[in-house]
Order: sequence, then structure tokens, then C-alpha cells
Amino acid sequence: MSAGGLPDGRRERLVRPLLIAFLAACAADLAGLLAGSDVLHLVAKPLLMPLLAAYAAARRGPRLLIAALLCGWTGDVFLLADADLAFLVGMGGFAAGHLCYLRLFGRARGALLPGIGYAAVLTVFVVLIWDGLPAGLRVPMAGYSLLLTAMAYRSGVLGRYAAAGGALFLLSDALIATGIADWPQPPAPGFWVMLTYVAAQLLLTLGALAPGAKWAGVTHGAYRERGISI
Repeated sequence: MSAGGLPDGRRERLVRPLLIAFLAACAADLAGLLAGSDVLHLVAKPLLMPLLAAYAAARRGPRLLIAALLCGWTGDVFLLADADLAFLVGMGGFAAGHLCYLRLFGRARGALLPGIGYAAVLTVFVVLIWDGLPAGLRVPMAGYSLLLTAMAYRSGVLGRYAAAGGALFLLSDALIATGIADWPQPPAPGFWVMLTYVAAQLLLTLGALAPGAKWAGVTHGAYRERGISI
């Protein structure tokens, strides 16, 4: 019997269906954004992170990973509302998720050069976007950007998948920030925000679940032993 209350065999049988369900929800959400279907977006978006969290749980992923994904769900839901307070609550949900990720990454040292690059990008971006942000959002968004950038940089300790996920998360939120600041946007900006976001969360999840990945000093090797690679 597994720690989550399901027999190991049953839990493993859920892995592939949960991943497929997550990818199907992603496809539905992205299609809704391209088609301008608000209803499809409203239905599909809240399903994304619970499905990915359930997949991580079926893979016996660390609790901090599951918590980070569920914090992302909080952000997803509140950002569906078009109101400053809901935006701040949603941003708080994502910030809590980044704290979970940072705790998950442990204390392993990251490479120096990417750290310098991320610091430079953060500084330049905040300076450029500052005047375009509403006054009440400037300080919260600057603080959030610092936390997000730290998460993106530290994600590299889990390998290339997680590093790519951290970078895409940064890109996704940068697209949101430029939209708030009324910068020129690509066609269908919501599509690109969600595409980079769901790819980021999936890659961070796969990085944390990879055979041999280490989180908080614990090696994740159970699925290597069982030959499960999804």
C-alpha cells in the first residue's frame, strides 16, 4: 500500500491516463484561446494544475512539487477574474508556488553564469516596465519578479527539463506584465501566455520526477527501479 492510500499497482495505472488528461485539457484551453471561446477557457484552465498535480502524485512525486502545482491552480483561478484584487491574490498564489519550488530545489549550488544572466534580465526588465505599470502594482510585481527569477535560476539544479521550465515560466509572466503595461503584444497574446505557462509547469514537473533527480537532498529513484519513464 502506498503512502497516498492507493495500492502501488493502481497508482501506476493512473500515470498515463492522468498525463493524457492533462495534455487534453491543455489542448482544449489553447484551442479555446485561439478560437476566442471564453467558455472553453473558463472550463479547461481550472482543470490543468489539478490534473498535473494528480499525475505527480501518481508518480509518487515530492509533496512540495504537488503543493507548488496546486498553488499554481489558485493563481490560475483568480487570474480568470478581471479585477486588481483578484490579480494580486492570484499573484500571491503563484508566489507561494515559487517558494515551494525553491524549497524543493534544496541548497545545491547553481551555475554562476546563468545567475548573472537572470539578474541582468530582471534588472533591465523591471526598469523598462516600471513606468507602464499601475502605481498600486509596481512594488508587488517587482517583488514577485524577484521571487520568480530566483525560482527560474534555481530550477537548473534539477537538470535541463526543469531549467527550461523555469525559463518558460519567467517568459510567460513577462508576457502578462507587458500586457498590463500596454506594450505591443503578439497576436492572440493569451495563447502564448498559456502555452509557455503549461509547458513550464510540465517541464518543472518532469524535471522533479526524472530518475535520479534530487530534491531537498533526497534522490528520486523509485521509478527508475520500476522502469517507468513517463
